Amino acid sequence: MKIVIAMDSFKGSLTSLEAGEAAAKGVTDSLPDSEIILMPLADGGEGTVSAIVNALGGEMVPAVVRGPLGTLIESSYGMVCAADDTGTSRVTALIEAADAAGLTKVPSSLRNPRKTTTAGLGDLIRHAVTRGIKDFVIGIGGSATNDCGLGMMESLGARFFDEAGELVGGTGDDVKQVTRADLTELLKLTAGCRFRVACDVTNPLCGENGCSLVFGPQKGGTPDMLSEMDEAIGRFSRLIETEMGTEKAAEAPGAGAAGGLGFAFRTALGAELVSGTDLVLQTIGASKNLTDADLFITGEGRLDSQTARGKAPAGAARFLKRLNPKCVAVELCGSIGERPETIHALGIDAFFPIIGIPATEASAMDPETAKDNLRRTAAEAVRFFAAARAAAF
Repeated sequence: MKIVIAMDSFKGSLTSLEAGEAAAKGVTDSLPDSEIILMPLADGGEGTVSAIVNALGGEMVPAVVRGPLGTLIESSYGMVCAADDTGTSRVTALIEAADAAGLTKVPSSLRNPRKTTTAGLGDLIRHAVTRGIKDFVIGIGGSATNDCGLGMMESLGARFFDEAGELVGGTGDDVKQVTRADLTELLKLTAGCRFRVACDVTNPLCGENGCSLVFGPQKGGTPDMLSEMDEAIGRFSRLIETEMGTEKAAEAPGAGAAGGLGFAFRTALGAELVSGTDLVLQTIGASKNLTDADLFITGEGRLDSQTARGKAPAGAARFLKRLNPKCVAVELCGSIGERPETIHALGIDAFFPIIGIPATEASAMDPETAKDNLRRTAAEAVRFFAAARAAAF
């Protein structure tokens, strides 16, 4: 029997890898002769790069870049050899935008979307391009920015001018100054590059559901400030659409992701915006293992209605069912919240909470306790699956 395990992290308790290893031990306890494939699970957010690098045996490349406030910081990106859609192996750079332009890198007292920049993300991309890398997988969640990718594009060679013909800077506040754009050098630098962007946000660029008004408050923006930035980004986007010959790109789902980075990637870099979980699974070559699997085990710390709205386990189950509708998918979870049954429609056939006896949150989240509970629950889940499968035949 072939069993594939891909666990999300149990936040505050176990990493994705630790949870997967605990579940694998449980499978071995019940079915010692089974073939077990252990895969990482991530959705493009924090931890995605390390998960893929560990899975594919890649390396982390250090780089000094501009942080969200423009000061130099230490950052890094992953580099792996991964198969593309045709099965051809390519060296791929893995970048988390938050590692160069993340909200966590800005002290609460200094958060202001007018003052932050995505220049450091451009610095990371440039660093990889100069090493000859042409294939990029980029997660854009968790940014501190609302500059519509202005800083990133400038770092990659684009030039932006104000009414007086002077070059403008690359912060969120500089967007309103731009009246002319020259993307010639950016397009030369990135010629032949392929960008795949993990993006589960569907917001357009502007308006009441756009990046400024929806995500700006958590980045330190006030209502008046964000209304002004929304208007400025609207004007800037029309300029870029005209320059690149792309119509209505600002209205496309995901354009408003990460303060407009979704728009910048789609227009200036011709990127594909894809589900984060799908992108991670594609990058690690999950298809070859899932196509003929008998059982798929996933999991997370808390199973509730949010799982069905894009969390990694549900995304992985959808990915699996497209490849292998007959494979049974089960989820192991630390706790159960409201309406967990909504995940059944997404491809998870059954779920099992791992806590066996009443326990405090602190004791349940103790890493060793969580590992023991995961191991025991995984063992019983696969024992039942094997028995039911045998009875069916």
